[in-house]
Amino acid sequence: MKTKRIVIGAMAAMMFSTSICSLATAAAADDTVQIIVGNTTAKAGGEYELEVSLADIPTTGAQGINFSLEFDKSLISVESVEIGKLANTAAVNADSTGASLPVFDTYIDNENGFISLIWSTSSKDASYWLQGSGVFCTIKGTASASAKDGDKADVKVAAVRRDTYSKSGVANTDIDCGYFKDGEQISYKITTTDGYVQIGDKSDDKYLRGDANCNGKVDLSDAVAILQYVALPAKYPLSEQGMKNAECDGKDGINGMDALEIQKYDAGLIEL
Repeated sequence: MKTKRIVIGAMAAMMFSTSICSLATAAAADDTVQIIVGNTTAKAGGEYELEVSLADIPTTGAQGINFSLEFDKSLISVESVEIGKLANTAAVNADSTGASLPVFDTYIDNENGFISLIWSTSSKDASYWLQGSGVFCTIKGTASASAKDGDKADVKVAAVRRDTYSKSGVANTDIDCGYFKDGEQISYKITTTDGYVQIGDKSDDKYLRGDANCNGKVDLSDAVAILQYVALPAKYPLSEQGMKNAECDGKDGINGMDALEIQKYDAGLIEL
C-alpha cells in the first residue's frame, strides 16, 4: 500500500508539474490565496486532528494547488489526510483523467517529517474548481508517547520538495496555485499561516476564560481574535481550547458579545 501511494503521489506531482507550474510565461493574478494551518492539542501518545484551510480564493477559482506541510517528526506522526469540504468539489466526475489520476492526492513521509498535497483537475468547468474559503483537508495522527506537556509540534506550510521541472536539478521554492486561460497560466499570490499541535492534557485546568488566542493572558488581542473568527472562521480559526476560552457572556456560541465582555474586562469594568 505504501508503495502504491508513492507511485500515485509521483504521478500526481508529474501531472501538476507539466500543467499548472510548467509554463515559462505566466500571468500573475493580483488576488492572494491564503493557506492556514490550525492549532490543536493532544495528550502524549494520544491522537489529534488538525485542519488545513484555504481562504480568499477568487470567484474565478483555482484549477490546482500544490504545497507541503513540514512537521516536527520527534513530537508527532501523521496517519492520514482526509479531503475537506472545500476540496470535495466532485471534480473527479467531470475530469477525464479522474479515473487514473486522483484529483486530491497526498504523500506522507513521517521519516523526514513532511506531507505533500496536491489538488488539480483538467476540467475546464470552473464550477468544479476550488473557490471561496473553507477546510481543504484534515490531518489525523498521533503525538509521541515520549512528548512532554508543553511541547509544541510546529506544522509549517512550505513548497513541495521537488525539482522545478523533471531533471532540472533546481529545487522548487514556489507554492503553485492558479488556473489556465487561453493556454496561459494565471498564478495567484500565496500567504501562509503556520499551525501547531500542543502537547498536554486537555482537561479544564488549562481553561482561562477570555483567552481566545491561548497565550496565557486576557487582553484586547483576544477580543480581536474573537471578532476575526466570527467574521471569517476559515481565515481566522480558533484552537479547540481557544473556542472554550472564548465563551465569555454565559451564552452558547461565540459572537461579538464575547468580545465585548473582554473589552469591558480590559477597561476594568467587570471581572471575568
